[in-house]
Amino acid sequence: MPSSLRERAIACRDAAAAVAGLGTEAKRRLLRRMADTLVADVAVVLAANGRDMDTASASGTSNAMLDRLRLDEGRIAAIAAAIRDVAELPDPVGVITRRETRPNGIVVERERIPLGVIAMIYEARPNVTADAAALCLMAGNAVILRGGSDAMHSNVAIARALCRALREEGVPEAALTLLDDPRRETMVELLRLTDIVDLAIPRGGEGLIRFVAEHARVPVIKHYKGVCHLYVDLDADHDLALRLLVDGKTTRPGVCNALETMLVHRDVAAAFLPRAVASLRDRGVEVRGDERARAIVSDMAAASDEDYAAEFLDLIIAVRVVEGIDQAIAHIRRYGSDHTEVIATRNEAAAEHFVRSLRSAVVMVNASSRFSDGGELGLGTEIGISTTRLHAYGPMGAESLTVERFVVRGEGQVRHPLQPGPGAG
Repeated sequence: MPSSLRERAIACRDAAAAVAGLGTEAKRRLLRRMADTLVADVAVVLAANGRDMDTASASGTSNAMLDRLRLDEGRIAAIAAAIRDVAELPDPVGVITRRETRPNGIVVERERIPLGVIAMIYEARPNVTADAAALCLMAGNAVILRGGSDAMHSNVAIARALCRALREEGVPEAALTLLDDPRRETMVELLRLTDIVDLAIPRGGEGLIRFVAEHARVPVIKHYKGVCHLYVDLDADHDLALRLLVDGKTTRPGVCNALETMLVHRDVAAAFLPRAVASLRDRGVEVRGDERARAIVSDMAAASDEDYAAEFLDLIIAVRVVEGIDQAIAHIRRYGSDHTEVIATRNEAAAEHFVRSLRSAVVMVNASSRFSDGGELGLGTEIGISTTRLHAYGPMGAESLTVERFVVRGEGQVRHPLQPGPGAG
């Protein structure tokens, strides 16, 4: 059995070739069995997660991180459901995205093929173990998983259940390789396997992602943080805007698609802000505002420049009153992280201006930022969110784990016909 990291990575690369050769139905059958084995091992996974939770609680881990780490029967059922959803997605491998016949008669096709070996590096998110495995395998790839020490017992238990499905379906277990060595040195070694690893995807806090980006020699999908905004326009429906605000900020404040800043048009601020602040405070949210916001709600804490750039990941929100939509856009361009922006408005022209003026990965019109999620956007689940403009941008599903290549079909065409030799004729 391979022992060194490089040997295990080579075994994963070899397994990737076997996965790439699986047909659509074989991949669907594999993923369904993975969901079944995970559900069958629910007691084992929960016991392992309990060990991780005890350690994390004793070490003073934040509530937001504890929420990401925690598993229960409902969450495991949801993870299994996400695997089954991925199994039913259209298979991206082999899809011809474009075909044209050139003047010389050659047929040029663009075909989607697997990337190869994906290195997934993540923190206290045991669900990523299953999500990443399902998406990578559906896209014909193998995956090397390197989770954090805070979720190691949970990750191992989940990976063992999934590997049992691989074994039962006759797929090399190395196609899902979990590294149980949490040392940073091991991560750096993995990130420098340029002849084996085709893409690295870090998923976690800004510190982890910057560490990966700084030390990697392989391509990296980056998403530093989620500073998501809600802009309440002059023509907003206030009840609708309030629903978006409460859902976006309070349902799960520790995730990257939670709202961190609310911008309010000056002409509706006096009517909307007191209701909004009251609703937020009823749910335990600390509200920090600029001078104009505090002039309306006098007991609001002052917001600093750092607050507008912060990913709080907690029940805290920054508020600013703006002159109008253009100042809101300028604020987002300055402080945003290209993740998700929301506008509440009944004015179609304003909505279109907002959408076209921002380059963020996801822009919402009258919908909660919490929909910025692969599962909610029809991807089954997501392996991460890219805010770097590489081959993928925004929530990444199975299709984002493939790449287009050219396939050319001809009938003997050559670019330069052979010229007669010196003695010809």
